[in-house]
Amino acid sequence: MRGAVLYAPGDVRVEDRPDPAIIEPTDAVIRLTATCVCGSDLWPYRGVEQVDGPAPMGHEYVGVVEEVGSQVTTVRPGQFVVGSFWASDNTCEICRAGYQSGCVNRVLMGALGTQSEFARIPLADGTLVATPGLPDADLVPSLLAASDVLGTGWFAAVAAGAGPGRTVAVVGDGAVGLCAVLAARQLGAERIIAMSRHAPRQELARQFGATDVVTERGDDGVAAVKELTNGLGAHSVVEAVGTQQSMMQAIRSTRPGGHVGYVGVSHDVALPGDELFFSLVHLHGGPAPVRQYLPELVELICDRAIDPGRVFDLTLPLERAAEGYRAMDERRAVKVLLQP
Repeated sequence: MRGAVLYAPGDVRVEDRPDPAIIEPTDAVIRLTATCVCGSDLWPYRGVEQVDGPAPMGHEYVGVVEEVGSQVTTVRPGQFVVGSFWASDNTCEICRAGYQSGCVNRVLMGALGTQSEFARIPLADGTLVATPGLPDADLVPSLLAASDVLGTGWFAAVAAGAGPGRTVAVVGDGAVGLCAVLAARQLGAERIIAMSRHAPRQELARQFGATDVVTERGDDGVAAVKELTNGLGAHSVVEAVGTQQSMMQAIRSTRPGGHVGYVGVSHDVALPGDELFFSLVHLHGGPAPVRQYLPELVELICDRAIDPGRVFDLTLPLERAAEGYRAMDERRAVKVLLQP
């Protein structure tokens, strides 16, 4: 099969990779209908994360089941499925508590690579959610978004305590931040402040439910949020970047007693203990347990209640994956959908 491989920073190639096969009786093999480039893929692409030799890329996926192992009971060949970027058994004590990304048997799909024509999905019963029949083609981008960025944005909004009567601020205007805006609106937030400097992303944020846009960053961004909230700060703040500046901006934009939901992949973030102590802010986040939300998200998408697929503003064939990486690295695209 064909698949994307990262050889070195800036060097993505699509080449022949071994066809996946059933290894464990709990595996499934799917034929991908769509996959995509994630903002977190840019960390190794930019050289911020080390690449040890050629590495298969991709962790977001939707497609049709081709084959299942002998112990798989919840999905069958021919079904269209969505899965999380963490494979999980969905039966261990951690999974049952709703934290499938911390499953004791978890497998990171990025280690297997899903920017490809086919993929092996470990722990298929606990990982894959089937749609009610084969979806219309126009729903595929939204279902693909559910595999990571929508589920991650949803978790961030939940972790931040978004809900009726709450003011939510979102730090980060990538696909996850935009999906957090959508999630906050669905969860009933009264006011949603999108922090963005980019006009097309601001417009999509407003379409997803943002009521205000703040263009400033850092301390200036904090001051702007405070000004919009009578000097108190937001009840709920989503951090969807993963840098020192974005994390401190999120914490400082939160009122005492408020909540920060952080889902940006952390890079060299260090929190000052004394400031955190006196902030009286709740912090919760990490790798999103997307599987917890997938059934609800798939239903909302198939019912056409939400359309998160609009975060994909560039679609390319899989063979042009390198072009997709460049477009996202240069911020010419919010998120790139790849068609195998």
